[in-house]
Amino acid sequence: MQVSNLVVEGTNRGPLTAKRLVDILSACLLLPVVLSLSAVTAAIVYVCLGRPLVFRQQRAGRDMRTFDVIKFRTMTDVRDEDGELLPDEQRQTAVTAMLRRLRLDELPQLLCVLRGDMSMVGPRPLPRDTLMRFGEIGELRCKVSPGVTGWAQVNGNTRLSDEEKIALDIWYVDRKNLALDFSILGMTVATILRGERVDVRNLQRALLHLRQRRALLTDRIPTHGD
Repeated sequence: MQVSNLVVEGTNRGPLTAKRLVDILSACLLLPVVLSLSAVTAAIVYVCLGRPLVFRQQRAGRDMRTFDVIKFRTMTDVRDEDGELLPDEQRQTAVTAMLRRLRLDELPQLLCVLRGDMSMVGPRPLPRDTLMRFGEIGELRCKVSPGVTGWAQVNGNTRLSDEEKIALDIWYVDRKNLALDFSILGMTVATILRGERVDVRNLQRALLHLRQRRALLTDRIPTHGD
């Protein structure tokens, strides 16, 4: 086995590629700013919601390997009379909703980038069970490391359905390159400043690509008569 192709079992860390080098350099450059913003965000969360300040969730990384995602808490645990959590909108304050819109709750994920569990750009990390429901398309989505930001996040994000998001994610996975990553990073800044907007052209192109991808997967499935 060549050292350049070695992947450590039980982790999401892959070979040291140009993309990984860009992730490390970007994370190191951003670290001083992120630490300052994290201190301010932590103080806001403490005043608005109290402790704990952060929470962890298990998500699927590259090749479906699980890891812990860390986020600042932006919602209360208020439940209805049946013990069910209220909708997200009802568990946020105006201030914590702003933290989410500015994506300040995602700041701790820079540590996941430095660890190698995430990349700066890629499909957002989802729970393993959610991805399993998409079958082979879900597995295809995990052929790259999940990202702090991604193609779906700069093309509508919360304004999109799950089907639309995964279409944009698959389009990215099949066309990933450093130039596209840098473009997405720039678009992320623009999205934070102006708010989320659906790019209809990019969305339609991604939905068409997803249909073609599914058709190819279906054609590979042998019939009982074969």
